[in-house]
Amino acid sequence: MKILDQLDDLNLDTAAKTQVAALVQALLDQVKKEAERYETDIQAKNIDIQTKDLKIQALILELAHMRRLRYGVKNEALSGLQRDLFEETCTEDIAALEAEVEQADEQTSSAVTKPKRPRAGRQPLPPHLPRIEHRHEPASCQCGQCGKDLVKIGEDITEQLDVEPAKFFVHRHIRPQYACRNCETITAAPVPPAIIDGGMAAVGLLTWVLISKYLDHLPLYRLEQIAARDQVILARSTLAEWVGRAGVALQPLVDRLIELLLKRGTLHADETPVPQLDPGSGKTKKAYLWAYRSNDLEEGPRIIVFDYRGGRSGEHARQFLGCWQGHLMVDDYGGYKALFLTARQEALPCIELGCWAHARRKFFDLHQANASPMALEALTRIGQLYHIEQQGKALSIGARQQLRVEQSQPALNALHEWLIQTRIKTANGGGSAKALDYTLKRWSSLIRYAETGHLPIDNNPVENAIRPIALGKKNWLFAGSERAGQRAAAIQTLLGTAKLNGIDPAAWLRDTLEKLPTWPNSRIDELLPFARPVEDIKPDQDENN
Repeated sequence: MKILDQLDDLNLDTAAKTQVAALVQALLDQVKKEAERYETDIQAKNIDIQTKDLKIQALILELAHMRRLRYGVKNEALSGLQRDLFEETCTEDIAALEAEVEQADEQTSSAVTKPKRPRAGRQPLPPHLPRIEHRHEPASCQCGQCGKDLVKIGEDITEQLDVEPAKFFVHRHIRPQYACRNCETITAAPVPPAIIDGGMAAVGLLTWVLISKYLDHLPLYRLEQIAARDQVILARSTLAEWVGRAGVALQPLVDRLIELLLKRGTLHADETPVPQLDPGSGKTKKAYLWAYRSNDLEEGPRIIVFDYRGGRSGEHARQFLGCWQGHLMVDDYGGYKALFLTARQEALPCIELGCWAHARRKFFDLHQANASPMALEALTRIGQLYHIEQQGKALSIGARQQLRVEQSQPALNALHEWLIQTRIKTANGGGSAKALDYTLKRWSSLIRYAETGHLPIDNNPVENAIRPIALGKKNWLFAGSERAGQRAAAIQTLLGTAKLNGIDPAAWLRDTLEKLPTWPNSRIDELLPFARPVEDIKPDQDENN
């Protein structure tokens, strides 16, 4: 029964009953207002909690991403184990402890001979390395028991790997001079042309300096210290002069590589920041090293070109590409968006390719942060796309296209439907929504690869090529000038292309520096760091440069 209805059962006069009813009604109204206020407060607090939860989720996701970049493996394999940050130190400590235990066993068990613990097998040493044989014969060829001659029944061969540090030596060139008494003339062998005329640096030394600086990322002052340990004085200013002159000599090869790269129909593009010294301010400013790489799924040698620029504007990419036409694989950086927009306005067929590695990375970071089941499902579905690509890796372009039509396109259609349905059920503002929106927003560019047999699925090839240079920045800290950055980009272009084509960069560079002074421009392609044997290729003597 209602409270007011119960007043009729009370023995009250009419005035009292009216007064009590008014009081009860007032109390009920007050309770109702308090309940409504509490409900409003609870709703506000729930909204505040939800907002904070989304912010916490975003911060956890960002923290997990930064930790992975700082400490983790740069690999997004779903089942990969996290590499121990101190793995090398642990291995060293374990080896030291084993050695100490063995020493203790030898001291305490001199009377009892214990069998040695079997060691794990090791990989054979590279067969291409030269072998120096050391034969160890017994002290006597007679048996120590009966005195009779020993008979050879076999050999026990063990191999040890050794290294000889940089060894400095001097080439002494002697050119006898001969005189003709009749003509009163003097004849001597001509001085062969060199990259640096009259310089004291031989080709091997120039190669060592360039490889150490641009491939091993050693600053020149460290090379100066290495030489000083052998009592060889190599001033930094001298080393810098050699690098500058060598860069000018190698520039025609770089220009030719750029020309060949821009003839390709598909390119990868990426960029990494490079600190550059800002004279007068005592600080550094941010420049960028842009990288453009050929597509491995197309025919032709692999090419990587680095372009040093003072900023990250998409205008720099447009200036490098010029009127280039084709498919460009990029990430979601806005500078490329302006590039594609300009291409459409100028009616140039420069078509964007989306990178599945970047789309996958969003879900990978989300799964690492909070073990999201949605992210796990996305990673599993994207993994199917990569599994199909692995199956088609060795196929021809036509066969790969057929494989993508039969398997990749149905998998992509199912993935797209799942993304849409999942996004409908996902609240806005969180990491899950951002990962889903990233993929859905770029869907048309992400599925473009599956329509052909030659377009790549992601931008990993150029990221892998640019990563060693990004790591090297920790050693050389900054570029001294824009010209120095451009020179570094040019030499990195040559060495990086050599590595992509399976050529030893040091052997190629030494061979090229020897030939370059007398090599005709009409045959410059023969010096490019493609899959050619490093051997003496004599240019025709009658050809003009």
